Amino acid sequence: MKSWDTVAIPTLASGVDVLPLYLTNSRSGHKELVPTKPSYRMYVCGITPYDATHLGHAATYLTFDLINRYLRAQGAEVNYVQNITDIDDPLLERAKRDGVDWTDLAHSQIKLFANDMFNLRVIPPAHYIGAVDSIPLVVKSIEDLDKRGSIYPIGSDYYFSNSAESDFGALSHMSQSEMEAIFAERGGDPTLAGKIHSLDCLVWMSQREGEPGWPSPFGVGRPGWHIECTAIALEYLNPGSQESCLIDIQGGGSDLIFPHHEMCRSQARILTGKELAANYVHAGMIGLDGEKMSKSKGNLVLVSNLVANGVDPMAIRYALMGHHYRNDQMWSTELLDRAQSSLKRLRKAIAMNTVYESSGLIQIIIASLADDLNTPTVIAAIEEWVEKTLQGSIGGDVTAVRFSLDALLGLKL
Repeated sequence: MKSWDTVAIPTLASGVDVLPLYLTNSRSGHKELVPTKPSYRMYVCGITPYDATHLGHAATYLTFDLINRYLRAQGAEVNYVQNITDIDDPLLERAKRDGVDWTDLAHSQIKLFANDMFNLRVIPPAHYIGAVDSIPLVVKSIEDLDKRGSIYPIGSDYYFSNSAESDFGALSHMSQSEMEAIFAERGGDPTLAGKIHSLDCLVWMSQREGEPGWPSPFGVGRPGWHIECTAIALEYLNPGSQESCLIDIQGGGSDLIFPHHEMCRSQARILTGKELAANYVHAGMIGLDGEKMSKSKGNLVLVSNLVANGVDPMAIRYALMGHHYRNDQMWSTELLDRAQSSLKRLRKAIAMNTVYESSGLIQIIIASLADDLNTPTVIAAIEEWVEKTLQGSIGGDVTAVRFSLDALLGLKL
């Protein structure tokens, strides 16, 4: 599947020292060094395209765009893979509700998402893979799990027995009862009769009446959600045989820690005997009026609507960087208003013939990003630099500032 157009990234000024990166690993709960390497493999879970891109999506993909940009600034290559779940229950249900073909709905929302990402200047993935296109990979992974005795049928559906994986639960750090409750809330079926373990997850669903299906050794049907990402990551990130972990970073919103990433991790460990990711990185949720922003609640603030109403995409990006990526945040019009005002002042400063000393600002940006993407400190440093520039302080290189803000933060001014 074609992703969005390439985003140009300027080169940092010569002599700029890009520090080693530390990120909070959800598995350990601690900030950990991301070892400096010539190349990295990063998998970030994509959308289910049954509605437009909301600010929760934007915050998540901005987080991993900052990581992508930082690793590239270190001089590394980043093999960035993102899936798109273009066949799933919510998509089929929405299409039926609206009286449209599910493929037409998916294609329209995929196009809208890509446009939103381009407007926000998110670097596109090297591989942008739909669930439908990956069905042969999914079937192969299910067959491999079956050879390892980890697949069993319930009726005409097939389930993955995660109880065979001794470290299950080490990512989410939840009790059995907590996992069962969240599993039920997020599409699981812990009370289903015939299960070996309540948390075993569906890997192949037999074709239901009026729904699409694809042939496989397990009957005509379609993939479960979790196995889709496992299969795509293992195929497109080409894990090396000598690596202790299969990929460097698996990422997404914090709501994916369980069950989704826990299940992907468990499947990968059974398939390969290795840890799926060296770093499990998760972004906090975006809320509105005291509640998480989600399609099910209907309280979405859509990126496309904001842009259509004249909001500068860079203001959206600036606003989302005002809080730490791991923390949940409440969105408000006041937050956006402040970002638009700050961006206007920043553009005014950048347009001046003389600007305040710049090397200190660039060093703070790099040091803050290296410290688990501490963007609030970055924003504070930028606004202090803007204030001093507008007051007439001199001694800086405006081109170096402009290129640094673009390359590291994605702010095109």
